[in-house]
Amino acid sequence: MKINDFHLSYCSNIHPGESWEATFENLKKYIPEVRQRLGVEGAFGIGLRLSNEASLVLKEEGNLKEFMGWMDSENAYVFTLNGFPYGDFHRQVVKEKVHFPDWTTTDRRDYTIRSFSILSRLLPYGMDGGISTSPISYRHWFKTESEFSEAMETATLHLLEVVEELVKIRKETGKNLHLDIEPEPDGILENSDEMIWLFTDWLLPKGKPYLAKRFGITEEEAELVLKNHIQVCYDVCHFAIVYERPADTFAKFEKEGIKIGKIQISAALKLILPGEFSSREGLREKLQPFAESTYLHQVVGRNSDGSLHSYSDLPQALEKLNDCGEEEWRIHFHVPVFLDNYGSFSSTQREILSVLEHLKDNQELTNHLEVETYTWEVLPEDTRLGLGESISRELDWVIQNLSR
Repeated sequence: MKINDFHLSYCSNIHPGESWEATFENLKKYIPEVRQRLGVEGAFGIGLRLSNEASLVLKEEGNLKEFMGWMDSENAYVFTLNGFPYGDFHRQVVKEKVHFPDWTTTDRRDYTIRSFSILSRLLPYGMDGGISTSPISYRHWFKTESEFSEAMETATLHLLEVVEELVKIRKETGKNLHLDIEPEPDGILENSDEMIWLFTDWLLPKGKPYLAKRFGITEEEAELVLKNHIQVCYDVCHFAIVYERPADTFAKFEKEGIKIGKIQISAALKLILPGEFSSREGLREKLQPFAESTYLHQVVGRNSDGSLHSYSDLPQALEKLNDCGEEEWRIHFHVPVFLDNYGSFSSTQREILSVLEHLKDNQELTNHLEVETYTWEVLPEDTRLGLGESISRELDWVIQNLSR
């Protein structure tokens, strides 16, 4: 839906099901319900999550036409895709496998190009469209410097091959599409500095001559092309976990000429650790419901001097709870954005409010906003609502705060 100059939706990765049939059935069930709950009269934007399996089915002309016909009848449109999870994302152990296959593989490249081909058909004229994707890979998979460098070489080439396809799509259709890379704790790209490093050390040195040769343009023109077609997915939860202030991060990207393709509106779990170690045992019991086995819940602790310490998952952090020196923990757990506290814990909702305030005065930053809370099934029972009500409440909270 259009709120001011922003396209706003929720990410359909909230719905279980990897097949196109399941994806489509969930959209047909929940889009009308959410529209009705919110009282949306205009066109309703969809943040579509397509698994690799679903993309193979939807690319078929008959299925595309059926979906486009349904969107016409519902006055709905797709402006963004979530291309981060390639395969199963619900009701099984996902953990670090959410990164697999990563950008070192042709599978990831081909899935992304296929998804862009689909988006180019679905996207209305006059809009730009984006697909969010993995932060290259999971950093702990690479044990040596040579393995890491080889991975970056291969991944960079695959990213450039995607850019090459996006240039061709723009020439053929007039539609501007961008790949939105999503930094995440324990990804190869975790924060703004590492995102900038991807451009300065890899994409620009290798991409400028690559694109200049492919399209007969200057390297200066190639840089502009690359920065147009590769952008950032700013997930508020992820950047809050690494304690980045939104305004500072946006300023750093602007200085480097790096664009924000999409902002994913999401909140992390936050807690202040008691200074007395003996007072922490009660926290362990309260945190246990969040230490579930489906997703990675990375933890980043902050010490009194501002230094950070990372844990690869909440169970590993809990092992150190009674004797760690951190004052605060932020946990990668996408809690509902409309709540700012969970009993003994709070959330990073303040960072979302900061982002929304920033957008009011900087509407050129991005026009794609997507609420991404996908952990409803594993939340403690007292925070759960019906799924349609949950989605509507999330979107309504964003609308109210964006409109004030």
